[in-house]
Amino acid sequence: MAVSNAVGGSGGRAPTTGRWRNWAGNVTARPARSVAPATTEELAAAVRAAAADGLTLKAAGTGHSFTPAAVTDGLLIRPERLTGVRTVDRAAGTVTVAAGTPLKHLNATLAAHGLSLTNMGDIMEQTVSGAAATGTHGTGRDSASIAAQITALELVTADGSVLTCSAGENPEVFGAARLGLGALGVISELTFAVEPEFLLTAREEPMPFDEVTDRFDELVAENEHFEFYWFPHTGSCNTKRNNRSQGPAAPPGRVSGWIEDELLSNGVFQLACAVGRTVPAAIPGIAKISSRALSARTYTDIPYKVFTSPRRVRFVEMEYALPRAAAVAALGELKALVERSDFKVSFPVEVRTAPADDIPLSTASGRETVYLAVHMYRGTPHQAYFAAAERIMTAHDGRPHWGKLHTRDAAYLADAYPRFGEFTAVRDRLDPERRFANPYLRRVLGD
Repeated sequence: MAVSNAVGGSGGRAPTTGRWRNWAGNVTARPARSVAPATTEELAAAVRAAAADGLTLKAAGTGHSFTPAAVTDGLLIRPERLTGVRTVDRAAGTVTVAAGTPLKHLNATLAAHGLSLTNMGDIMEQTVSGAAATGTHGTGRDSASIAAQITALELVTADGSVLTCSAGENPEVFGAARLGLGALGVISELTFAVEPEFLLTAREEPMPFDEVTDRFDELVAENEHFEFYWFPHTGSCNTKRNNRSQGPAAPPGRVSGWIEDELLSNGVFQLACAVGRTVPAAIPGIAKISSRALSARTYTDIPYKVFTSPRRVRFVEMEYALPRAAAVAALGELKALVERSDFKVSFPVEVRTAPADDIPLSTASGRETVYLAVHMYRGTPHQAYFAAAERIMTAHDGRPHWGKLHTRDAAYLADAYPRFGEFTAVRDRLDPERRFANPYLRRVLGD
């Protein structure tokens, strides 16, 4: 069944110039020009024009990465017109979508067709291609990242050629480009595996830190999707268990849901962070109050309404993927670090899991994985805390999230990823002149 593209018109918009800024405000770029193609043909023409003019180029999503992965001083390709669900194939269990489509629009369209992705992250503002390219993930015992759910893709390469890629067509490119950091070309469309829509029951409840860590393996094994947040300066956590349900649907009440998801998780939390930034000494006391503010609740709804939440408080973040077996030790070391230091940390530490996958640059490539994410409120000094946390993560063979702050380089990452050379060989073949390079990619992939 075909679904019409959400963007009309066949002509490309004229190139524009102007500053680009990411969501957190910590990364800016001033490209020589930017374009917003609406079709694969317009995108390919823009790539050829950039090459003719000797410009490097990058595609931007919605800017939810904290790294300068999309920064360019050449051509910036913007996503806002390359949108829309192109086909829904119920028989094959797939949906094909233009690369610039926000996840929230994909989720809404799938729900209208009684379909769903199997797993997703906790926000849905990103474009589908940006989320895949940087390794966006949720939490799951058996189900993996956004990129791992891709079954085919269309890629515009450095010379303006268009490659269709899947396990059966250009398989080496497909394997690498599912999570490609924008280093192999510009993705124009993606095909995802989908399934009939199902219900998830979410069980959220506070739990002491010691109990969560003592029971971590049990909680991961017993639940399809388990995650928790530890509040620094406290011994308190908030846990979330999502499991498939026969129903009936029982979403949060309008008032109670607003209190939990908007008032407490965004409004009051924003105020608390602002106070903490002004008076850091108040943060431990605020943390103790915050850790007790969210109460236990259970609700049942369609997947994207359970997996995702509004995130309106802006922050910077570093996240590392560790071997699953290192979870409790690393988190214990992080807690000890906060307790013995002068760091004042207003944001909780997020802990999630993923099964091993087969994508060369996936943070879960080849190993069962736990994710530890540290955050700081935007505008608050974060460098010393993140650096100390990073030393803990790297001591446990950690792999940094590609879209979040870190200091690793290609020498470290080549050891961290057994298939790193496989990816760089595809890059050498597709982009020998480094048309898609920028300083971030040179650091993490080499020249």
